[in-house]
Amino acid sequence: MSASHSADQGEKRSNHSSNQQWGGRFSEGVDAFVARFTASIDFDRRLYRHDIQGSMAHARMLHRAGILSEDELNAIISGLEGILEDIEQDRIDWSIELEDIHMNIEARLTDRIGAAGKKLHTGRSRNDQVATDIRLWLRDEIDAISAELKRLQHGLLEVAEREADTVMPGFTHLQTAQPVTFGHHLMAWYEMLVRDDERLQDCRKRVNISPLGAAALAGTTYPVDREYTASALGFDRPSRNSLDSVSDRDFAIEFCAAGALIMTHLSRMSEELVLWTSAQFNFIDLPDRFCTGSSIMPQKKNPDVPELVRGKTGRVNGHLVSLLTLMKSQPLAYNKDNQEDKEPLFDTVDTLRDCLRAFADMVPHIQARKENMLEAARRGFSTATDLADYLVRRGMPFRNAHEVVGKAVAFGIQEGRDLSEMTLAELQVFSDTIEQDVFDVLTLEGSVSARNHLGGTAPEQVRQAVLNARKTL
Repeated sequence: MSASHSADQGEKRSNHSSNQQWGGRFSEGVDAFVARFTASIDFDRRLYRHDIQGSMAHARMLHRAGILSEDELNAIISGLEGILEDIEQDRIDWSIELEDIHMNIEARLTDRIGAAGKKLHTGRSRNDQVATDIRLWLRDEIDAISAELKRLQHGLLEVAEREADTVMPGFTHLQTAQPVTFGHHLMAWYEMLVRDDERLQDCRKRVNISPLGAAALAGTTYPVDREYTASALGFDRPSRNSLDSVSDRDFAIEFCAAGALIMTHLSRMSEELVLWTSAQFNFIDLPDRFCTGSSIMPQKKNPDVPELVRGKTGRVNGHLVSLLTLMKSQPLAYNKDNQEDKEPLFDTVDTLRDCLRAFADMVPHIQARKENMLEAARRGFSTATDLADYLVRRGMPFRNAHEVVGKAVAFGIQEGRDLSEMTLAELQVFSDTIEQDVFDVLTLEGSVSARNHLGGTAPEQVRQAVLNARKTL
């Protein structure tokens, strides 16, 4: 017999008496392995504060309904406050036999205050209790994540304003396209985050609905006041259908979808930061404290923070798919499957908050290598479109102008010279419409300054965009 088999045999059954919260109809205790397999206390204990918060509101409602006496209410509130202090002082030994945070707290409350503790669960099920706890917890986490996101936005505005005049190449297909300013590029990142926060706030509205009072699935025969508990807990309103109340996890999926988009945006930013810090680009420098070295190559400075953020995007995307798959075939109402909603949700929150914090700390300290950016913008014929626009303004149809400029670029490639480095006579070979003033539009500074309209890359527009953004943050 193997050692592992012997250990399994030795586990046998857990103590039946430890399951008094629900074990009345059972004739034997739960197998010890099954107790561990089905328990969630190892990860759902982070809900302790919100579980106690919900229980206090529920107890006060039961008192208002005449179900708890004032003495019983006071004992419950005092007992829960003591348990909260014990948890925060790490004086609690969590029990797997009690399965989850809800039963652990209830059992300790009964141990502490006696029979009054057993009355707390009147008119309530773990089904509506856990749904309430998760919503309370996620609401607070959304607020914390939104605060980190706004901190990152402020950092981006700071750098964008500082670099409003810094010319760099803009890219399509990762090929030089047109000159832009670094400040304008960073404001594109900012706009991504604006949408991200809007999605978070919209998601929060659907999170902030109280399922408390829905009980197991059908409501309760007790005269509960769901409007009271919803208001006491800061919810916008109680949920409208008891079946949906306990089985709905749309809000968690929606949050993970919003989180996946935030991480996708951070990953895109990370990719550019990784490229820009490379020797091949050398556009920016990141502070040493956000980078690491190589164990074998002494010259290396690796952009570990953006690389790791880029990598963590996959796990958040995976959590979204995990929750969608979890819910796709569940019948109403609550099923044990839903215990699997917490770990993906918890990890999404942790990952998202940490990545935003890292970026919010790092971004304000990005240093632009302006000369390198400017030199890169001089390569790749980035003002070709400006030349085409010049010809159009002089009466040439755009398609004809496109062809003229294409031929000029081909000549430049052959000669190894940019359009701005050609003589007027050389440019006039391709069109006699071209005059001396063409060189005003072929300069990089002239190109970016000419795009002086709402959403354009002109330094004036970048500064105005920063000003407008600060008014709304």
